[in-house]
Formats: sequence, C-alpha cells, structure tokens
Amino acid sequence: MKLHFIFIIYFICLYSYSQKLPKGFSYIKDVSPTIQQELRYCYSNNFVGTAVSGYEEPVLITSTKAAKALKKVQDELLKKGLSLKIFDAYRPQSAVNHFGRWARVPDDTLTKKQFYPKLNKRNLFKLGYISSRSGHSRGSSIDLTIINIKTGKELDMGAPYDFFGRISHVFYKNISQQQKNNRMLLRQVMLKHGFKPYSYEWWHFTLRNEPFPKTYFDFPIK
Repeated sequence: MKLHFIFIIYFICLYSYSQKLPKGFSYIKDVSPTIQQELRYCYSNNFVGTAVSGYEEPVLITSTKAAKALKKVQDELLKKGLSLKIFDAYRPQSAVNHFGRWARVPDDTLTKKQFYPKLNKRNLFKLGYISSRSGHSRGSSIDLTIINIKTGKELDMGAPYDFFGRISHVFYKNISQQQKNNRMLLRQVMLKHGFKPYSYEWWHFTLRNEPFPKTYFDFPIK
C-alpha cells in the first residue's frame, strides 16, 4: 500500500513538471500560486482563432527573476482584495512564427470582428501588431490584468486584451475615468515592482534589467 502511494505521488509530480526548464526560468505557480491565469493561446479564444504552436499545456512560465517580481505585485494587490490575472508570459519562438504565418493569410479573418474590426489584416505587420520577434520569447514580458477576488471579474480597462487598435493604448482619452483609473492602478503597481509598461498595450509589461535581453527561446510550454 505504501509503495502504491509512492508511485501515485511520483506520477503526480511527473505530470506537474513535465519538462526541465532552462536555468533561470520558473513556473509562476511555484513562485506565486495565488496568481490567476487565462492562457488564451492554449485555446481558440485569441486573434489567431486556434491553439497556437508551442502552447502544449495551460501553464505559465517566465524568468525566475520576473516571477519573483510578480509575486511582490501579487502580494500588494491581495491586501486590497485584488489579484493579478495573466494571459501570457514566456512565449516560444514557434508561437511567434505561427502568428507570422497567420498574418500572411489575408483571407483568414475569422477573428476580425472581435480583435481588429477597423484594421486591414494586410497591415498588421506594418502597424507593429505582428512581428518576427517578441519580447515574450526572452522570458520576462507579461500580458496581464487585475481581477476583483470577491467577484472574480476583471477590472474594466476600456478595451479587451489583445485588441488591435488605438483604444488599447495606455493613455487613450476616449474611455471613462474609471477605466483610466484601472489602467493606472495596473501601471503603477507594475512600475513599483520593476516592470516597464508598453504604451500601445495597456496589458503588456517587461521586467527592467531582464536576465536574457538578447536571447529568444523556443522550448515548448508544458
């Protein structure tokens, strides 16, 4: 019976840690287990409209340094009845390549109404929404929002995650004051704990002094 129990624990651990991460990387759940997640690229609710290459399991990976900084953000938000909710962290280069292939098929507009209603898909590269490299592949960029723990609902940021348009710019003016306040709350708490924002996407932050500033990784998420 005891031996049977040991085997059960072994397979649970094997499933939970199905790959050895490169040195300097961690699973976010191991560093800050209360952080919520909705890893969109594992499923179809994203601008590609299907699961993305490299996203084999819905687990969040980032540089260990970034994970520790996120824990500090989370600890502060928890005191206010709030929590981080992460949409994407480390992103394999294979996923970035998948985005590029999708962008080069102009007739595939399945998600246009939801994610880029006012843009011509042919222009996504030129406008900077799609590129051949992503800071996410360096392991220290994060896409995230804030949720109310009691209700489980995301704070209203005035535009949904991954929406291609000016309304997603951090300082876009034509949104409500509460929406602006929510964006500033996210921005301020991330700045305080070592992250720099990206002005064109309210959800995107990169750790200052990231540990792998010139390395683009391509190990799968699992």
